[in-house]
Amino acid sequence: MCRIAFVVLVLAALASNSANGSPAPPVKTHKIAPAAAVSHLSLKKTQYTTAHEAGHAAVRKMGRAAAPTYMGIDGPATLPHRTPAHQGKVVVPPPLRGSRESLARQNEKSEADGLERIEDDDDLRDRIAHKMLVPVPVSAKLTVSGDLPQDRRYCRPWAALFLSDLARAHAIQFQRPLIVSSAVRTVEYQKLLMEINGNAAAAEGDIVSPHVTGATVDIAKNGLNRQELGWLRRWLLPLQTAGKIDVEEEFQQACFHITVYKSYAPPKPPPTRKPSRKRPAPPVQIASRGR
Repeated sequence: MCRIAFVVLVLAALASNSANGSPAPPVKTHKIAPAAAVSHLSLKKTQYTTAHEAGHAAVRKMGRAAAPTYMGIDGPATLPHRTPAHQGKVVVPPPLRGSRESLARQNEKSEADGLERIEDDDDLRDRIAHKMLVPVPVSAKLTVSGDLPQDRRYCRPWAALFLSDLARAHAIQFQRPLIVSSAVRTVEYQKLLMEINGNAAAAEGDIVSPHVTGATVDIAKNGLNRQELGWLRRWLLPLQTAGKIDVEEEFQQACFHITVYKSYAPPKPPPTRKPSRKRPAPPVQIASRGR
């Protein structure tokens, strides 16, 4: 009887524990930072985000900034900003466009340089014979258009020097030659050209094509890529600003029409006198008289 009572008590105790459930595990607690520390961390993160966004905004603003100005021969002009290389774009400076004022200036300066207009083929041959005109300096860096007649492949000596300098600088940059599409012309030829080319300048009058003086050459644009066009404009502009040349970029004939002035060539040094090799005169001997 006692044994049965003991078993009943044990079962009752187990049933009581099952009803109450097992004890819950202790709850982990996290330390909470002071309010001042939390505020400092939030401020630091905000400053970093603001600075990061400001940096991107500055980069975007650089791409939209106004283009810088430069002073050209005909007044102010603009050049666009260079585009970052990673964008893969080539920024080409604006064309060096001509004007009636530019053509008038070319005539005035050619007259100031004492250049006469070459009237016809006989006049042309005479000037070539007297070396007033020299051949276009053809080389691996500079070629002449195949349709340009042989007797038209001449120019003034300082224009030839300009072509050599330009072709050398271009070849260093791009490893291929430039092409001269036109050089000296005669007044007679310019009249014929006016009949077939409505864009040709006059052959007579106060404002004529400076080609008839032999100081003007045309550099073909056909075949030049965007990098070459931009490079040529940058190379020619300072010379135009300095008054050494005048450039009219043409689009119908696709060429750089360039008039070169005498001032492009450095002045020749004065000739040095060679020391005289004459022997000094012998001393004059005076005969003594006897006493």
